[in-house]
Amino acid sequence: MLKQNLQQKLQQKLSPQQIQLMKLIQLPTQAFEQKLSQEIEENPALESGKESVDEFQNNGEDYDDAGTESIETDINIDDYLSDDEIPSYKLQSNNYSSDDEDNRVPYSGGITFNQHLSNQLHTFSLDPQEELIAEFMVGCIDDNGYIRRTIDDIIDDLAFSENIYTTHEEVEKVLEVIQQLDPAGVGARSLKECLSLQLKRKEETKDRKLAQNILDNSFDQFVKKHYAKMAQKFNISMEELKGGIKEIERLNPKPGGAYSGNQTIIEHIVPDFTIRINEGNLELSLNARNAPDLHISREYDNMLKGYSESKEKSKSQKDAVMFIKQKLDAAKWFIDAIKQRQQTLMITMTAIMNYQKEFLLTGDERKLRPMVLKDIADQINMDVSTVSRVANSKYVDTPYGTKLVKEFFSESMKNEQGEDISTREIKKILQTEIDNEDKKKPLTDEKLSKLLKESGYLIARRTVAKYREQLDIPVARLRKKIL
Repeated sequence: MLKQNLQQKLQQKLSPQQIQLMKLIQLPTQAFEQKLSQEIEENPALESGKESVDEFQNNGEDYDDAGTESIETDINIDDYLSDDEIPSYKLQSNNYSSDDEDNRVPYSGGITFNQHLSNQLHTFSLDPQEELIAEFMVGCIDDNGYIRRTIDDIIDDLAFSENIYTTHEEVEKVLEVIQQLDPAGVGARSLKECLSLQLKRKEETKDRKLAQNILDNSFDQFVKKHYAKMAQKFNISMEELKGGIKEIERLNPKPGGAYSGNQTIIEHIVPDFTIRINEGNLELSLNARNAPDLHISREYDNMLKGYSESKEKSKSQKDAVMFIKQKLDAAKWFIDAIKQRQQTLMITMTAIMNYQKEFLLTGDERKLRPMVLKDIADQINMDVSTVSRVANSKYVDTPYGTKLVKEFFSESMKNEQGEDISTREIKKILQTEIDNEDKKKPLTDEKLSKLLKESGYLIARRTVAKYREQLDIPVARLRKKIL
């Protein structure tokens, strides 16, 4: 049976323009500049830079009713539709002679870490099959310098993917060659093997011998920092043990990371906001790169006016005008969206700055107020998602360094007086206590909890452990040192 029903629904949908605006708000400065360049490149009706004085002042505001406009310029659209363009090769010039000196600076391509290792293989005497195996194994080395695969897995891969049939002994022999490459420790299959390979290249000393003995016979105790058990096992004093431990601590657990040509991308942070203190008052400014000078193309606006003046309108002219109008609409909307983005960023950041005024004036993290997204959203009458887009991807340059805006947000807890305090304040105190502890007897989570309670912060041991992990601080046993 077919049934027909009427149903009334109230739905709220975002327009494509609103979705695009949300995406613009979320972009940090560098990504915004890339989006801006892309838009200018794709839309010829959009131009950057300041307009000259004699240019039109309406910025495309009145192009909707082109037929009712007063025409100032007689332009035939067909002139813009000609496909008979001048070939690019005719616009190029070659004014160089054979005697001219080429002073251009060549570009440096650089090599990857694996290529650096492969180049060293040519210094060893290997037969063709061993060379192929070595190249394959070098390709298995990760960015830290380790081979994470087992010998059996490598043998299987060589057979199936490279059609090379080999033995366990031959692969082990090639691995020994790879482990002789620079940097020292490369090609290891474990941390223990990596450190041991580096020690073998060091000068023979008493401390080096002890360090090798520790790695070979007490590696687990070394990792767990059971120094007393190690001293008892080797029948040495703590002072002698200290020499061996320091010898190991000088080694590099990630030899691949030390390679200067590893093509690691270095990201430069560009602050989106700047906060300065002027005579006791906070001043906020938006990075000028977020406020570009954009305007509607004068040429495109005149093309539209030229069409309205034309008495005979061909189909090609009508199609061209539709294209022009679409581009002008898109350019006008994009300019408005950028202005709205600037306004949203400034309103949101101003509210955050005022909320955390005491912290920004002093730089003391203990004065950072508990603040969640809703606190700011309620103040500026915007949605929480909008505040989140501003906070998650933007940086602010403060007198105390460049900070991610979301770092100003934190949850709250109650102290003994019932006052709301920021979890960031508790973490700062926790970090200070750990920094000042006796490294021979580091404070356990239980002792840290008691110290915080004595200071008026009612924090359970499990909460201390959670905050300690968020600060990337190891447990007390692993913080122990031989001084």
